[in-house]
Amino acid sequence: MSDAAALPEVPIQLIVGLGNPGAKYDQTRHNIGFEAVDRLAQSWQISLAEHRKFQGQFGEGLAIKGQKLRLLKPNTFMNLSGQSIRAVSDWYKLPPASVLVIYDDMDLPIGKLRLRQSGSAGGHNGIKSTISHLNSQDFPRLRIGIGSAKQTEGEVISHVLGRFSQAETKAMSEVLKLVIDAVEMSLRQGIPKAMSLYNSRSVEGAESGSGAI
Repeated sequence: MSDAAALPEVPIQLIVGLGNPGAKYDQTRHNIGFEAVDRLAQSWQISLAEHRKFQGQFGEGLAIKGQKLRLLKPNTFMNLSGQSIRAVSDWYKLPPASVLVIYDDMDLPIGKLRLRQSGSAGGHNGIKSTISHLNSQDFPRLRIGIGSAKQTEGEVISHVLGRFSQAETKAMSEVLKLVIDAVEMSLRQGIPKAMSLYNSRSVEGAESGSGAI
């Protein structure tokens, strides 16, 4: 059964970008979720500020069609992302299906996106924490390809905490434009429609591969 057939459509009310706080991790592959939320905040003119109760950078405002949305970048470090997401969800009484999580994925080559309405963690610690704290896998997620690494643990860690090459950085700038388009399509016409249009799209111009995290 497909995502679209399995789950009813619930309006997105919170968009979360996953990453690690601090200058040390800024613009690393693992922080592409943070960059995506920064781009959305800029596009929608929503200011993000430190929010102690929510353990993250948080902001709310109007997106397309005057729709009220909340944006979040957890400050808890990746492995504890769910704490921050749960704090916001509980405060606003949001169902998991209204929380869109954006994060990096080594299974996808650079230049590719993958939007889904539910699913497992796929080995991603930020999603493991989110599933644990929301007690559900049924929340939408947008994965951004960061390319693969060799499969020893040290090489994987070095890869995800490393920065993009010049060519990859140029490609990722275009990818982030696609992210905005895909999110806005999800808000306008629903996630299944956005999935059908953007899961097959790709940005050319960077070396990429496939692998598992």
